[in-house]
Parts: sequence; structure tokens; C-alpha cells
Amino acid sequence: MHSHGRHTPTRTVLKWSLAATVAFIAVEILAGLQARSLALLSDAGHNFTDALALLLAWFGHYLESRPADDVRTYGYRRAGVLAAFVNALALVALAGFIFYESYRRLRSPEPVDEITMLVVAGLGLMLNLAIMWWMRFDQRHDLNIRSAYLHMFGDALGSIGILIGAVLIRYTGWYLVDPLLSVLIGGLILWTASDVIKESLNILLEGMPKGLEMQSLAAAMREVEGVCGVHDLHVWSLGSNAHALSCHVLIEDMPHSQSQAILDRLNRMLLERFGIGHTTIQFEHTNCALYENGCSVSPPPPAGGGASS
Repeated sequence: MHSHGRHTPTRTVLKWSLAATVAFIAVEILAGLQARSLALLSDAGHNFTDALALLLAWFGHYLESRPADDVRTYGYRRAGVLAAFVNALALVALAGFIFYESYRRLRSPEPVDEITMLVVAGLGLMLNLAIMWWMRFDQRHDLNIRSAYLHMFGDALGSIGILIGAVLIRYTGWYLVDPLLSVLIGGLILWTASDVIKESLNILLEGMPKGLEMQSLAAAMREVEGVCGVHDLHVWSLGSNAHALSCHVLIEDMPHSQSQAILDRLNRMLLERFGIGHTTIQFEHTNCALYENGCSVSPPPPAGGGASS
């Protein structure tokens, strides 16, 4: 179990990380132009999307903290997920541009200043590792922060590749290493983007939250004392770390005061075992027939047969 009481608040970390990244982008662009290194310029482009990732993460985190209102009844929890999705799409576009420029440079290799590459890549690696260290706690449970964290991880790998490439150019004079490194950086960009696109799109389309299985969830609900059956079960994510559930639960015919205990047991189990804190559970006292548009009950259930939390 980790103690989070002393680590820097998320928004402050994002703000300072953004400032440091923007400053380094300026340095890397100037160094890349001076050294005529496509790898450095590609990495500067990657760092630009890092800055965009941090900016979107900061803005998304701000929106997620805003309370619900009469229009946005769930609040702004999905703002961070949307920011992560847009950010990942920007990465894909950048990778395409890098591949194109690498192709041009492979056809017409140009000499580069490997010493400048070595120094700037070393500085970039230290910066990326520092930001990753600051984000190490929040990225575990927040998709938006994890998107920015993966940017930093991919760029750290890119910096390591540039360091290795600079050494190879220094001792072999093989300038094709520079565009080849750019191709590798483009591949890293696509790799960092793919997981974020998949998970954020799943949330935006209200798919089953990552790590949960419908059959296991339904079986666990049926094991709760007083539950005779579960159907019309839906589970989705409100944000990167908030899940919701709605379903119909079959119980014996009983007064509402007695069914409340079953509802309490269900909600406690769902929160403790599956991390689902927002539920809408409708109790029924007779079997239902499933139709294309959901569940209909015939005959109608007795009065007082609904409950929610």
C-alpha cells in the first residue's frame, strides 16, 4: 500500500511538466536544425505532442473536478477521456509525417552533428524520466494521466535510441542511422497511441469497463443472499476510474423495508469486488421476457417493486 499524502498534487505536476517540456521543445528544434538531424526534429515533434498531452491532461483534470449540474448530470468525468482520445489521434497523424520525412531522408542521406544529438537526447531522457517519476502514482488509475505518461515513456525510449544512434554515427559515419531512428520513433508513437485509443474509445462507446467480465459480474450478483436472478444488465464507465451499473434483479415478493437489505448487500459487494459505485437496480418479483428493446414484465410487478442507489 502506497502513501499518497506527500506527493505533488496532480494539476501542479502537470503544470510544471508542461512548462519544462515546452522549454525543451525550443531547445530541441534549434539543436535539430543546427545538427541537421531528422531524429532530433522528429523527437521535437513527439515532444510537441507530449506538451499537447500534458495540456489536455491538465485541462481534462480540471474539467473532471467540476461538479455535476442540471445539464451534465454525470459531471465532466469523460472530459479527460475525450482529451486522451484526441491526443492519441494527434500522435497517429504525427507518426505519418515522420514516416514521410524519414523516407525522403533515406533516399537522400544528409550529414548530421552527432555530438549535438548526444547532448540534447541526454537532456531529453533526464526530463522524461523526471516527469514519469512525478506521474507514477496518478497514471495507475487515471486514463487521461496515463495517456500523458505513455507519451513520456515513448519519448524516453526515443531519446535512448537517439543516444545509441549518435554513438553509431560517431564511430561509423553511417548517416542513414538518423532517418532509421526517426522510423523507430514513429513506431513508438503509434505504439503509445494504440492502447489509449482502444481504451478511451471503449469508454466513449459505453463498452464494458476494462478488467470486468459480464458473466463473472452477473454470477457474483446472483450469489448475494436474497437474489433469485439478474437480467438486463448494463455496465459502463463514467470516466477513466468511475463505473456505473443498471439491471433488473429478481427477488421474492416482500415489503420494501425487507428488500432494502438485499439492495444494501448488492451495492456493498459491487463496490468492494468490482469498484462499481453508481448503481440503478430495479427489483422484480416475477420472471420477465427479454425483447429486442430490453426487458418487459408480464404481469406488472406489485407496487413498491423498484429501488435504486
